[in-house]
Amino acid sequence: MTTQIEHTRTHAIVGTSFALFLSALAGMTDAIGFMTAGDFISFMSGNTTRLAIAAGEGRSDAAIRLAAILVLFVAGNSIGVITVRFSKDRVWPLLFLVCAFLFISGAAIGADSVSIVTLIPTILAMGALNAALETVAGYPVSLTYVTGALSRFGKGLGRLMTGERKFGFLYQLAPWIGMLVGAIIGTLVQLAIGPASLYVAALLALALALFALAIPHHWQTAFLGRDR
Repeated sequence: MTTQIEHTRTHAIVGTSFALFLSALAGMTDAIGFMTAGDFISFMSGNTTRLAIAAGEGRSDAAIRLAAILVLFVAGNSIGVITVRFSKDRVWPLLFLVCAFLFISGAAIGADSVSIVTLIPTILAMGALNAALETVAGYPVSLTYVTGALSRFGKGLGRLMTGERKFGFLYQLAPWIGMLVGAIIGTLVQLAIGPASLYVAALLALALALFALAIPHHWQTAFLGRDR
C-alpha cells in the first residue's frame, strides 16, 4: 500500500513538473514571437479577438494574417496528435519535432527579415505542443493557454470554500506559473539576443524531449488522456 502511494505521488510530481516546463516553453515562445513579429504564437483567444477587431475595422491584411495563424495553430494540434499516435503514445518524438520546428524558424529569421511567415514552423510547434500532455493525476491541464487553468482553479477554490475537501484544482497552478515564468524569461532573452532567442526555446524543447525519454511509457499514456 505504501509503495502504491509513493508511486502515485511520484507520478503526480513528474506530471506536474512536466506541465510546468511545457507551459514555460509555450510562454517563452509566445513572448518571443510577439516581441519579434507583433503577433501571438500560442494565445489564440487573443488572436481571435484581434481578428474580429481587424475585420470590424476593415483591415483585411491583418484579418487574413490572423486567420492564417489560427488555421496554422489548429493544423499544429492535428500534427501533434498524429505524431503521438504514430509513435504509440510516446511524447518524446513530438517534442523533438517541436524542437526542429523552433530551430527552423530561428534559422529562417536569421537569414531573412522578420515576418509572421518565418514563424510558421513556430506556430505549428505551439499547436503540436498541446498533444504532449493533457492530464495530471486525472485532472485536465492546458499548456499553451491558461484561461481554462485559471477558471478551473477558481471553481475549485469556490468548491473548497463551500466545504468540498478536494485539492486537485491546485494542479492548475503549474501551467499558469510555467507560462508566466516562461514568458518573463522569453522577454529577457529576446531583449538580450533578439530573434535568435528562438534557439533558446528550441534548446528547452530538446531538454524536454530528453526528459520525456526517461518517463515510463505507461505514465506517458496516462498523461495523454483520451478526450481527443
